[in-house]
Amino acid sequence: MNPSSLHADCFMCGLEQSEETAVVFQDPLWSGELVPGYDVPGWFVLRTRRHAERITGLDDAELASFGRRARDLVAAVTEATGAPATYVMVFGENHPHFHALITARDEQVPADRRSGDILRLRTERADPEAAARLVPAVRSAYERLAAGAAHPLPA
Repeated sequence: MNPSSLHADCFMCGLEQSEETAVVFQDPLWSGELVPGYDVPGWFVLRTRRHAERITGLDDAELASFGRRARDLVAAVTEATGAPATYVMVFGENHPHFHALITARDEQVPADRRSGDILRLRTERADPEAAARLVPAVRSAYERLAAGAAHPLPA
């Protein structure tokens, strides 16, 4: 990763320093990992490794690979958690660095906390230790699912 492609005051760029135990995968363009403050079990962030704002800030390689990375991370999270629904949300207002929040929604989540209201669980169900315990299972599922893609992306 070229340090000049990062912004010192960007929270998402700062995740380049994440503990390896929080990382599901990294390739030259993308990283999937746990994020402090969003550490609900089954929640992960898929982010560009360089600072790019909004989807319109993605370069051609990032844009071409985003769908596959999102698909594989969602599939891995869903498999590891057994969640009946896994959401992909993109906002970028609080952290203007392109990223998607991947959130597994289990059966116990009440109706008033589903869809966009799932974000209320950010504080209600935060459990950093339980979130971290899921990383190895999600990593293993991701590695298997991404490797089995019909058209694997270059590393």
